[in-house]
Order: sequence, then structure tokens, then C-alpha cells
Amino acid sequence: MLWVVVPALDEAENLRDLVPRIAAEVLTFDQAGRVLVVDDGSTDDTGKVVAELMSDFPCVELESHRHNLGKAAALQHGFARALDSGADVIVMMDADGQDDPMELQRLLTEIDAGSDLVTGARLDRQDRFVKRTTSKLYNRTTAVLSGAPGRDFNSGYKAMRAAVARDVSPMLYGEMHRYLTVIAHGLGYRVSEVPVRHHPRMAGESKYGLNRFWRGLADLLTVRFLLSYEHRPSHLFGGIGMLSFLAGMLCLGYLTVVKIAGGPIGDRPLLIAGVLMVMVGLQLALFGLLAELVVNARNRDLGRRA
Repeated sequence: MLWVVVPALDEAENLRDLVPRIAAEVLTFDQAGRVLVVDDGSTDDTGKVVAELMSDFPCVELESHRHNLGKAAALQHGFARALDSGADVIVMMDADGQDDPMELQRLLTEIDAGSDLVTGARLDRQDRFVKRTTSKLYNRTTAVLSGAPGRDFNSGYKAMRAAVARDVSPMLYGEMHRYLTVIAHGLGYRVSEVPVRHHPRMAGESKYGLNRFWRGLADLLTVRFLLSYEHRPSHLFGGIGMLSFLAGMLCLGYLTVVKIAGGPIGDRPLLIAGVLMVMVGLQLALFGLLAELVVNARNRDLGRRA
């Protein structure tokens, strides 16, 4: 069963034209398919427009948030509803009209070919210069830090199997929706890209801002940490702590030799640095052990529940 989840914030004007086009494409591939619009606390007539479309298109559904929770939360709730309804493949698509519903076939063909998550890569973007430039920088940074394959991680046009949506949903918060490809790749799923046509925004104003780049970078580091050290935090904190401790001991060992040789060490900055590195190293090592206790307790609790 095919579901298309469309998170929307103040996109009434676009949805009036876009939703019928999406519905037509979905029904081409699956007569039982659904188009779910998640109204993320819109202040315009987004909910009203979708409600009107539902009477003409039975495959269209609406979920509304009382206030704006963010795109990640909208997708999380949309995925949950689709999974509860027995979806096999879930597609996410933006509501600004820049994603072409007719490209849905390319994504589904790639899923049929064996991919678990497919991104519609906007290789010829129809956006402002600033947005294009920052997006290129973001994509290159993401590829280097994550090791995931891809050229357009930030694309909101993706198709995924139900298992992928179920596994990535717990990590959808903040700006994490931008890293669905990275998360899926880190979980061992097969990810790929197909080029898709990209159109200028139909109407309304973009929700994009430069501050999202810095928030996204912070979230990328979070994703990298969670995927690498969620079940072994002591490997990170303990490793850094050990390096700091050894460096501090080397400094103090050198100063001990200087002191034995009769040289003054009380006014040397190296003494303070050495003591500080030893203390920080011990604290990081202990912090890593405490984190391991938390992870162990969580896993034991999950085991009992299972």
C-alpha cells in the first residue's frame, strides 16, 4: 500500500492545485493508496482547503496540529499514521509545488529495484542563489562527515519502505528530517538517489533561512554521534579521556625530571596544563562509564519489556 505524506505550513494556495495532481499519480500505482496532508499549525486556510479536497478525492486524508511543531514532528506523525494503516511504501513530498508528482514513478522504480530509501535529487535546482549555494555547502559537509552516498541529502522528496520509516521515526526531531538518508544508511539500509525535475515555488514564501544551516550542522553532529556511539559511549569519552590523561602524565613526568634536576617548575604554565589534562581525562573516563551504565540499564529494561 502506497502512502504519500505531505507536511504543510501555510500552503493553502499551493495545495489546492498540488493535492489533486498527487492523488492522480498515487491512484495510478495503487488504487488503495493514500495522500496524507499534515497541517503543521497553519494560520491560513490549509486545513480548510484539504478538507474540501477530501470530498472530491476519497484517497486524501488530513491530520492537523494545533500549533506548529516543526517538519520533523509532522513527518513523524504522518509516518506513524501510514504505518498503522498498513503502508508498504511511504513517500514524503514538500507542499510548495517544487517537487513534481509525475516523478513519483522514478522513485518507486528504484524501490522495486531493491533500494530501501530513494531520494529525489534536485540536480538542477530552481531556487535563489543563496539557497542553492548554502545547500551545496551543506550537502558536501554532510557527505564528508557522515560517509553516506548522495548529492542532495536535503531533498524533501523521498520514498522508503515501511521498515525504514519505522526505524528512523524515533530520531525525527529538531532538524533531523534533513538526515533521513544518513540515518537510514547508518542503520544498514540501502540508500540511493535518482534525479528529478525541480520547479520554482508555486506561491507563498519559503520557510528556509540561513539559521537552519547552523542548526542542521549541529544536528548532523548529533546524528553522527548517535549512530556511532549510542551503544558504546565509553569508546568516545573514554578514548578522549585516556588521551588527555596520558598527555597530562607526560607533562607531569617531564616536570618531575626537571624538578629532580634542580630546576624550578612552580611558575611554569605546563604544570597547570598537566594537572588540568589529568583531571579532565579522569572525569571524561568516569563520564563514559556512567554513560555505559545508562545504556546498559536502558537495554535491560527494553529486554524485560520484550
